[in-house]
Amino acid sequence: MNIIRKIYYFLLDTIQTILIIASLIMVLYAFVVQPNQVSGSSMYPTFKDKEYLLSNLLNVRFNKYTRGDVVVFHSPVELDKLYIKRIIALSGDTIMLKEGKVYLNGVQLDESAYLESTVLTYGGAFLQDGIERVVPDGYIFVMGDNRPYSSDSREWGFLDRSKVVGESLVRVLPFNKFKVIHNPFTTQK
Repeated sequence: MNIIRKIYYFLLDTIQTILIIASLIMVLYAFVVQPNQVSGSSMYPTFKDKEYLLSNLLNVRFNKYTRGDVVVFHSPVELDKLYIKRIIALSGDTIMLKEGKVYLNGVQLDESAYLESTVLTYGGAFLQDGIERVVPDGYIFVMGDNRPYSSDSREWGFLDRSKVVGESLVRVLPFNKFKVIHNPFTTQK
């Protein structure tokens, strides 16, 4: 009888431990971090197709956005898809593209931390070359790092901040490419 009681308590403890761990994972997934897979080449060379990222959900919940953050959001053009892009301009910023360069608040943006110097950024249907636009309150302006192959704010306009799901924190897969994702604007001198 004593052995049956020990087995019973062991199984009970094991089940409780599994339930606690599962609950913690669910809470983390719902409120703190979420995995996302890169699909396509719009963020190349920063991210490649099929890589997995962990995204921070807390910054989004508290509206803590910073220029240069890489965010995951619900696509404004393909409603069932998530996109990943870099925040270039925040509410109140002025954005303009001219001769292949990005101008933020009247000053050419230094994108050398994530773009080769040969990359040119041309306008699209929404933001055409030489046209200056102010980002309205509650919106952000995002672009992919692979400028010629990115569907982004240049084409479909400002992104409603409420569509942002998370900020990319870490590339976790493939394991040999594990990397913490740094914001180039907060780490530049």
